[in-house]
Amino acid sequence: MRIAYLDCFSGISGDMFLGALVDAGVSPEIFEETVAALNIGARLECAKVMRGGMSAVKVDVYVDGQKDLPREVFLAQEHQHDHSHDHQSPSHSHEHDHSHEHAHSHTHESPGHGRGLTEIRAIIQNADIPAAAKKTSIKIFEALGAAEAEIHGTTPDKVHFHEVGAVDAMVDIVCAAVGVEALAIDEWVCSPLNVGGGTVKCAHGTLPVPAPATLKLLNRAPVYSSGPQVELVTPTGAAIVSVLCHRFASFPAMTIEKASYGAGTREFPDHPNLLRLTIGEAAEALGPNAPSAASNDTIAVLEANLDDLSPQVLGYAMEKLLAEGALDVFSIPVQMKKNRPGAILTVLAKTEDADRLSKLIFAETTTLGIRRRDEHRQVLIRRWQSVDTTWGPVRIKVANINGSISNYAPEYEDCRKLAKEKQVPLRNVMQEAIQQYLRTAKN
Repeated sequence: MRIAYLDCFSGISGDMFLGALVDAGVSPEIFEETVAALNIGARLECAKVMRGGMSAVKVDVYVDGQKDLPREVFLAQEHQHDHSHDHQSPSHSHEHDHSHEHAHSHTHESPGHGRGLTEIRAIIQNADIPAAAKKTSIKIFEALGAAEAEIHGTTPDKVHFHEVGAVDAMVDIVCAAVGVEALAIDEWVCSPLNVGGGTVKCAHGTLPVPAPATLKLLNRAPVYSSGPQVELVTPTGAAIVSVLCHRFASFPAMTIEKASYGAGTREFPDHPNLLRLTIGEAAEALGPNAPSAASNDTIAVLEANLDDLSPQVLGYAMEKLLAEGALDVFSIPVQMKKNRPGAILTVLAKTEDADRLSKLIFAETTTLGIRRRDEHRQVLIRRWQSVDTTWGPVRIKVANINGSISNYAPEYEDCRKLAKEKQVPLRNVMQEAIQQYLRTAKN
């Protein structure tokens, strides 16, 4: 399995992500063809630059020949306001660090001025780009629109991009989706994100970093603030991460294929303003001699107290939760109020599956409330090894840490299937599978 790791020690923006993709091997011509297919009056320029003594790729977006673009701005349809932003004024405490430095003022005279999600979807759907990239692009834009809509108290289809900002965001997002498709990555993993600090001026006025849309998009992602007091994670960068990355963790166990760097606009004295992208083969797929370590991730824990549910229905609900993607499901018998016997249903889930599985718990049980918490877990890297028994092959799950095997066990379903087919005791199959594995391990 090919895995890609985003190291956001200096945040992430759309153009930094594109730079990292180009440095990782995505042809700039692919991006140029993508921008041409959108037909929105934009073009790209890619160049090698130095940041903190390190080589990286810088991607610049030009709209109508103009390089210094305004930061993406959303306008809610029902909000009538007129803001003028001069990002070079002394009173402006936020210096935009990544994509676009601003040397002009721009005024939004009407909330209807700009592109809405409906028009943006149509432009993407009509573009001659891969279908999977269209789907990813629209999903990222919808995440961006949903975040702003919630902030404004409106609906995503009533949120509009500032006209120039919409073009800029479309280039970043659609090219990102096309580049991701070209790299053929199986899983994207992201580090904790450095959001920066200070304040930023936007359509909502002067607000602390991270901006409201960024904060909403990074809900449940691990973040921190370090270094320069500027905005390090832009809304576009946050939207890309929120859609692509379903796991936030420290550097995953992998055999490294390549490391690439996308550059931000500004240079900082204390660290290079870069986004690092590392691509490799996940340790689980490397075989018995792969280096192993424990990985860390965040999972959702869902709990519900049940005191009026049939055991048969509870058993069915647990089976369905597992079938729908829960990492684990179990119940604990408890004595509840009025001395009624009951059970605590606990579901471990990926954070992105928590809402969906919560709905399933409400639908399949009698609970009126679900407790949820996010917890960090440490997981040993595991691999499969097949052994031959008298009755057929059985997979052995092997876990190890720091190069030493810490646990091994035959796959229950494999053993159960053979026991049923061959009419032999299940324990005999499991015992022989373990013996065969130990013989193989010694050799």
